Amino acid sequence: MNYKFYGNDNCDVSPINNIYNKINNPKHLYDILSNIYSTDTCAPRLRHLWTKDNKTLGQCSITAFLVQDIFGGDVYGIRLEDGNYHCYNVIGNKKFDLTSEQFDYKLNYDDSELQIRENHFKKEEKYKRYLLLKNMLDKYIGL
Repeated sequence: MNYKFYGNDNCDVSPINNIYNKINNPKHLYDILSNIYSTDTCAPRLRHLWTKDNKTLGQCSITAFLVQDIFGGDVYGIRLEDGNYHCYNVIGNKKFDLTSEQFDYKLNYDDSELQIRENHFKKEEKYKRYLLLKNMLDKYIGL
């Protein structure tokens, strides 16, 4: 498959625990998530724009924190013009963004801030979307 997400050539990391050992690497996770993303996992403010052709729209923070659960590392955020953050992952010297395809322009990954899970999940709707995505993933891989 031809992957187009940012850092797809630099994301050869393995799960940090045995719970998710069925997921080979972030590309494999991307394939799985592409089958389970939905309007229910999309950020509410973007749901009216979500389509199957733009599956990663509104999925960044819940995806980045799920990636962190599976592969470790840190979540960083790029401040967007609307004041929100777009989240992506950094593991060691590997930087990748499984949801970058939602944008029709290039993001500047050099100007970003560390994101804290607890701050993001203070928003109950975001935490519920994260749990929904995690549960859908677990079911998909047979956990």
